[in-house]
Amino acid sequence: MKEKNPSPSGSPESDKPLKEMELKVNEFGQIVRDVDLDNINTFLDENVPDKKLEANDSLDNSSDQ
Repeated sequence: MKEKNPSPSGSPESDKPLKEMELKVNEFGQIVRDVDLDNINTFLDENVPDKKLEANDSLDNSSDQ
């Protein structure tokens, strides 16, 4: 059987707001969370760049030249 990967020794600074969040998978395979989905989306919008939007911007800039 494959061993689990060891957890990283240090966590990135962006993980600090997530320490309070708890995710569980119930017996039906559904993800149960104690944080509102809108709060998760707000966090992601602030901390994760959207690759699709960046790709569209680069295409728009290359066609202007």
